[in-house]
Amino acid sequence: MTRHGDWRHDLSLDLRGLACLLPVLKTRRALLRLAAGQRLLVEATDPLAAIDIPHLVRLSGDGLVVTVIEDGVYRCVIERAASA
Repeated sequence: MTRHGDWRHDLSLDLRGLACLLPVLKTRRALLRLAAGQRLLVEATDPLAAIDIPHLVRLSGDGLVVTVIEDGVYRCVIERAASA
């Protein structure tokens, strides 16, 4: 995971304090509201989010642009796929 990269986003989702499965469910719901090419910033403290959210992104066909875990917070930017 890297903190360097393109952190630009159109929508942010603060999921800190939520437990599994809520972060991945809320991420999925937010992604469905985005148009192709738009980006979602996700911040979550649930340790499983670092596993569940990338898995969701692989299944959905969207793109994981950048990720980092710092101070117990998982952060990522997801880009909505054109064919989504």
